[in-house]
Amino acid sequence: MTQGVVVGIDGTKQAEAAAAWAADEAVLRGTGLRLVHAKEPWPESDEPWAEQLLSRTADGLHARHPGLSVTVGLIPSGPVPGLVAAAEEGELLVLGSRALGSVAGYLVGSVGLSVAGVVERPVVLVRDHGDVSPRGSVTVGVDAQQPEDAVLQFAFEEAERRLGSVHVVYAQQLPPYGTLGPAMVSDVRLAVAPEIERSLDALLEPWRTKHPDVTATARVTIGSAGLELVRASGDSALMVVGRRTRRSVLGARLGSVAHAVLHHSRAPVAVVPHD
Repeated sequence: MTQGVVVGIDGTKQAEAAAAWAADEAVLRGTGLRLVHAKEPWPESDEPWAEQLLSRTADGLHARHPGLSVTVGLIPSGPVPGLVAAAEEGELLVLGSRALGSVAGYLVGSVGLSVAGVVERPVVLVRDHGDVSPRGSVTVGVDAQQPEDAVLQFAFEEAERRLGSVHVVYAQQLPPYGTLGPAMVSDVRLAVAPEIERSLDALLEPWRTKHPDVTATARVTIGSAGLELVRASGDSALMVVGRRTRRSVLGARLGSVAHAVLHHSRAPVAVVPHD
């Protein structure tokens, strides 16, 4: 059994939620789970505490999933480089993020954002909402003009594991003059939506054939992709967004849509790297 799912823990409630979600995911995938703690690289870091944390968390997950293979690892190289390196040991990295409230949204810390922006594996950020059901629908944001197979493949495979459906969201940005009034918004919506919906149906057809047990629907909206995906997160078991792996002069980065979803989604968010 491979250690397919890696989860970083640090003793917070958010990390506990991430570990529970990761254990459920490992069971769905039929793989093992690796718990890691990336400690700060200075001598006074509390190594005995970290070892106890790993052992206690592993015992709790074993009690919940007796057949699950769980290994642990203490990483001395610091949170960001340590978690990036640990991600290479598995297929999926899982981290926690904390809520700030319904108005402010959520906080994805600098470690989570940094890791999600550079790691070459899918990364899932999990909220502390108590027990999160591993079943349910998967919502994915796509670009109808530049669809990415890696993102759709991840979404369909996750939906299939969860015995759920896939909901594809495409947000059509209005041209600058489209903000002049509600009448023009309606005109633009009527003009562009049917053509884009046909494109999305054609895009989804091979994935429906490959995953016949997964029901896939597509929806075209007008406006911000990030906002529309955040709105959809309340009814989803998992949100999926893409991240380009090509680096800019500023280094690796997350796009504006991924940022919005990571900070405000109520559901766990998977960031899937693609070319």
